[in-house]
Amino acid sequence: MKKEEEEYIKQLENTISQFLKPLKNIPFKIAIKAISGYEVIPFNKKDSEDKKLLRDLSKAAKIATNNAKTKGIFTRRENEVGNHIEPFLIEALNKVGLKADRPVTKSGKKKAAGYPDIYLEDRYGRPTYVECKTYNKRNYQSTQRSFYFSPAKRPSDFKVTCNARHIIVSFEIKKEKRGNKTAFVPVHWKIFDTNNLNVQIKHEFNSTNKDMYIKEALLAEGNDKVSKFYLK
Repeated sequence: MKKEEEEYIKQLENTISQFLKPLKNIPFKIAIKAISGYEVIPFNKKDSEDKKLLRDLSKAAKIATNNAKTKGIFTRRENEVGNHIEPFLIEALNKVGLKADRPVTKSGKKKAAGYPDIYLEDRYGRPTYVECKTYNKRNYQSTQRSFYFSPAKRPSDFKVTCNARHIIVSFEIKKEKRGNKTAFVPVHWKIFDTNNLNVQIKHEFNSTNKDMYIKEALLAEGNDKVSKFYLK
């Protein structure tokens, strides 16, 4: 291999190595603006309308906690509890006088998957996005990644479609035995502003099954009785 080619490969390897390092401490509001084009409006603790919004969110969180605790959430996977608690919060938000539903994308589709979970309009007609999260005492202050969002494959499918406040409502979850089943129940709730939230980007390499399972790369196959090798 020529020296020039070796230098080029070395430079390429160094470039890729730098690219794969996570980008840290990116303000959430900057990331949302870059992806959607819309501003994250900070929650103002001194604003009377924001104070009223917080009181309504608190009432709804309390109702959702009581209802979900009474009914119980039954799922095999603990990390799916957050998905199951979303309907309880949507129902409660509407019950306290707000207008809450699944967000609608730019293309006009109501979408459940992906960030954010809920779109609501407060008593003053102002928009707010709400993300539902769950935690337990073991992982509350851990470094476990629990907040995700990414651009939609098509920009028109991203669920943030206006300037709005972005709020996180998180529920502490405990396990209870109910009959012969395990129920997940909320026992506490917390409401967070995202104005000071930082996020990171973690890059990855990926491949499809079509690219991975190519005939030329097959070395061996078989079943519980025979094996066949491809060594020629």
